[in-house]
Amino acid sequence: MTNALTDAPETAKPTRTGTGGAGERSLLIVEDDKSFLQRLARAMETRGFVVTTAESVAEGLLQVEKAAPAFAVVDMRLGDGNGLDVISAMKRRRPEARAIILTGYGNIATAVNAVKLGAVDYLAKPVDADDVAAALLAFDNKKIEPPENPMSADRVRWEHIQRIYELCGRNVSETARRLNMHRRTLQRILAKRAPK
Repeated sequence: MTNALTDAPETAKPTRTGTGGAGERSLLIVEDDKSFLQRLARAMETRGFVVTTAESVAEGLLQVEKAAPAFAVVDMRLGDGNGLDVISAMKRRRPEARAIILTGYGNIATAVNAVKLGAVDYLAKPVDADDVAAALLAFDNKKIEPPENPMSADRVRWEHIQRIYELCGRNVSETARRLNMHRRTLQRILAKRAPK
């Protein structure tokens, strides 16, 4: 399966205009999963964005203070707090900025809260860089086209299990407990290849 975080479409080079310019593509990504952050940052640069990164709410707020970006992609749950705080600060400094929330813990109440605080969209992890770019650039509430080859429900489930497994330090018992799953069932899932 191709990884859309690394596939680069044919797009123009990053547009470097001054703050508030019509073509400005400054993007702040706030994510505490370092490897995912680096992959997404590279993928968004290939899609024409000028990327700044942060790994915590505190770092994200500092970046917003330095120069509020035109766009932001912010993880909901960060080690030091809630990513919505970054979006809220960004919208205060730059009301026309467009932000989306990323989360592995999706629910309708959180999505509604994110939109109330100024997010334009809400994407569940694992996320595709093309979907991120489409959500950021979909002006006038234009409906985003569904992806040509979206991940199957089995693949999304598998990715979620893998993420929790990694966050639990690859401890099967702890992962099974957190997922409310029988340990043997989890071991069988982990032993299989990723579904398509």
